[in-house]
Amino acid sequence: MDRFDLLGPLPRDGSTTVLEASAGTGKTFALAALVTRYLAETGITLDEMLLITFNRNASRELRERVRGQIVEAVAALEGRMPAGADLLGQLTRDDGDERLVRRARLRDALANFDAATIATTHEFCGRVLKSLGVAGDTAADVKLQENLDDLVTEIVDDLYLAHFGSAENDPVLSYQQARELAHCVVNDPCAQLRPQDPDPESEAGIRLRFAADVTRELDHRKRRLRILSYNDLLTGLAKALEAQDSRPATGCGGAGALCWSTSSRTPT
Repeated sequence: MDRFDLLGPLPRDGSTTVLEASAGTGKTFALAALVTRYLAETGITLDEMLLITFNRNASRELRERVRGQIVEAVAALEGRMPAGADLLGQLTRDDGDERLVRRARLRDALANFDAATIATTHEFCGRVLKSLGVAGDTAADVKLQENLDDLVTEIVDDLYLAHFGSAENDPVLSYQQARELAHCVVNDPCAQLRPQDPDPESEAGIRLRFAADVTRELDHRKRRLRILSYNDLLTGLAKALEAQDSRPATGCGGAGALCWSTSSRTPT
């Protein structure tokens, strides 16, 4: 595996770079430094960048670190703080005219910092769905529900009684198994239910039918309650972007735009 040089050539336009690292090894610093370099050296603006992370605390930290790195770079380019041999030295080593251009670009970035799209995965998906309007199939008054466990339990109670309440013998699917099955299919909405054509009276057929009923009933109740789950944001955006007539105006601009994400393991 190649070692990534933060001060080396920037990743090519249109390419994909994956930086693999464990927790606490400087991923946020590296991302903030790369953003600063792109702004200063290439002229790409913040509104052409998309920075994604996985929770609100990390999103706030990333926003603060990016802004702080830009502030330090401006100070170094103006001679108000020592440059050293790291990122700041990289930005200040060129001639006077280039330094002036870089300083102007970074000062513009600070002035327009609110244009930066630095958000969690789900926040970004929600923004794009709203921008799609009708194409996004998302009503304006729906609320995001962080936890659907109680609703899923209600559905299991109702469906289990409907499926097995009049059974003379012990059901093939116990109540506990039904709950576990329901939570599995709800937590992994992209999972394929198999076998696709089982014997309806077999254990596989009974489990498959119960799982399908859970997903249908959950969709029905969510629409009635006007709520969305985090998974709905991801799957909803994926479906909207697959539609042939969808023309999303996302925060990750057009050609030449940069998209970055960071997690506890791999910023990309």
